[in-house]
Amino acid sequence: MTMRVEIGSSIRWKLRSSLRRSGRREIGGVIMGEQLSPGHFRIVDLTVDNETGGRAHFVRSPEIHSQALHDFFERTGNEYDRFNYLGEWHSHPSFPVNPSIQDAGSMFELVHGERQIDFAVLLIVRLDWWWKLSASCTLFQRGRDAAPAEIQGV
Repeated sequence: MTMRVEIGSSIRWKLRSSLRRSGRREIGGVIMGEQLSPGHFRIVDLTVDNETGGRAHFVRSPEIHSQALHDFFERTGNEYDRFNYLGEWHSHPSFPVNPSIQDAGSMFELVHGERQIDFAVLLIVRLDWWWKLSASCTLFQRGRDAAPAEIQGV
């Protein structure tokens, strides 16, 4: 599966603002998306967890994000085939935007675990020069190796 992920201006603004506030601390959250066509998604919303990250790691707290997902599903009329959980995101303010071994392991567990998730993307972002957004997006798919996903809008 080839994956293309669009990041619109409102989401880029939300990411930039959150990253500026967090400084050198890693932050992250959940990505909610809309499927535009097979393998083509747009990020519609994302949560921001400003509490659980440190200088070199981020592990999101499920409690913070479950209500946001519930609200998202209600706003989108529970159209799960069109609007759904797309994956996870976090920042690497002090490191390259490539997934670490720990990042890849967490995502592998997510798609191969008990939750019956067929695929998820991992978006890693950072700010360069206080406003330029750098990012990578990686697709994790059940039964397959991780693969880069194309990002549009960064």
